[in-house]
Amino acid sequence: MTVLAVADGLGGAREGKEASATAVRCLSAALAAARQASPHRPVEIEVRGLEELALALEAGADRILLDNFSLDELRRAVQLGRGRARLEVSGGVGLEDLKRLADCGVEEVSVGALTKHCRSIDLSMKLVARL
Repeated sequence: MTVLAVADGLGGAREGKEASATAVRCLSAALAAARQASPHRPVEIEVRGLEELALALEAGADRILLDNFSLDELRRAVQLGRGRARLEVSGGVGLEDLKRLADCGVEEVSVGALTKHCRSIDLSMKLVARL
């Protein structure tokens, strides 16, 4: 497990220090602390495999970010997590992958390419008061 966050919408998650939870009680304590700090926000855990997913589910995470899962792992993750936590796919996702990922049954997909590879422009808005 690498990231514990209290979700606050796009780009607004409060991230804790990296944590390596090797037991459900450690993760449960971290989740409890996050919930105490922000009681009205869902707690999200990022996992890198099915074993970590099982720990996050058992600990009671509200949302789970599935990082770089294969399609087979995603299908299994949906079976394990359906109704227990909201699942989101991330990591190496392109627009061309959306249909295949959605067909696996996950609720959300993060596509970093939407923001990661954007070209910036210099845009200035000058406001003039009319009296």
